[in-house]
Amino acid sequence: MKTHKEIEKYILQMPNAFLDYPFGETTAVYKAGNGKMFALIAEGSTPVRISLKGDPQLNETLRERYESVLPGWHLNKKHWNTVLVTGQLTDAELKDLIRHSFELVN
Repeated sequence: MKTHKEIEKYILQMPNAFLDYPFGETTAVYKAGNGKMFALIAEGSTPVRISLKGDPQLNETLRERYESVLPGWHLNKKHWNTVLVTGQLTDAELKDLIRHSFELVN
């Protein structure tokens, strides 16, 4: 999963997930059926920049392990990471992080 559309396709497979634009056209926001955000993608970013909710301890570990995992951009840095989709994380790892984020808000 390298492109915004590939990632979006996976995100929208989560039960009752939907796309919204509450912050304007530049940020795609993915919400669970209960209306809570679990993923944000900066439109037109190269590489794709996706922000995901995560367990605070896991977030710190990921930031230490990967250059491409940063504190959440414009989000609570304890609970959110922004992942630059550069290939440093495997597709399986990225999917796991998306699923983890989705589960945290449900």
